[in-house]
Amino acid sequence: MKNLSKSKLLILTLMFAVCSLSFLAPVSLPVISAAPSDDSEVRNAVQRIFDQLKGGQYEALYDSLPSSSRSRMSRDRFVKALQGSRNMYQLERIEIGPTRVSGDLAVVDTTMYARIAQPFNADGKLVVQQYLVREDGSWRVATGDRPTIDRFLKSNPGFARKFPIKPTRAFVQQDGKWVEIPLGRRPDK
Repeated sequence: MKNLSKSKLLILTLMFAVCSLSFLAPVSLPVISAAPSDDSEVRNAVQRIFDQLKGGQYEALYDSLPSSSRSRMSRDRFVKALQGSRNMYQLERIEIGPTRVSGDLAVVDTTMYARIAQPFNADGKLVVQQYLVREDGSWRVATGDRPTIDRFLKSNPGFARKFPIKPTRAFVQQDGKWVEIPLGRRPDK
């Protein structure tokens, strides 16, 4: 691991991030408190979708995406992309932290762990806020990109003040310690 350059670690981490529930769905809703059933439904949805990804159940995972995500990518392309990345990492577990619900939108803090295989053989960790939307009575993971998040925050200032959106953080284990990998910045040369 000591010989890995920052650019290689960044590529490694980005591969893990792209393969970890990264879809978007813009939604604009007022802030309300989460009912206990909303909280457990959101947690169960995040765990179920993580388990589908971990277990290679990509067809079922596609059905768990919001309609806006499904409209941008065909089922076949989605399944093939995930199948093509399957040998790059092995998801191990997810830690599901606090949930915040605003109508049909929820934000959940998660930490995902994976063994990154080819060609690095390293342990990886992503600290990600998962975004979910409720469609047809079901919670669907819709993790978004920064421009979409910024639009959401501008249209929901109360939500932004009460539940600030956190950037994704990526780590690789080196010498028994988690080393953060900068995302969204060019690595130092």
